[in-house]
Amino acid sequence: MVTINGEKLPLDGANLLDWLTAHGYDPRRIAVERNEEIVPKAEYGETVLKDGDVVEIVNFVGGG
Repeated sequence: MVTINGEKLPLDGANLLDWLTAHGYDPRRIAVERNEEIVPKAEYGETVLKDGDVVEIVNFVGGG
């Protein structure tokens, strides 16, 4: 099980970038932390989620 933003999901072996795009996230407008470490955007495509990972996704919101 992988925990994403507090929700446990059966994603062991899933590719981070594939999961993000399948769930409507624009990789240019988010930051991703995995196990308390920031995942560089250039590594989203090569990051494989593993059992026990804790992922937090933060959306950037523009405003004025």
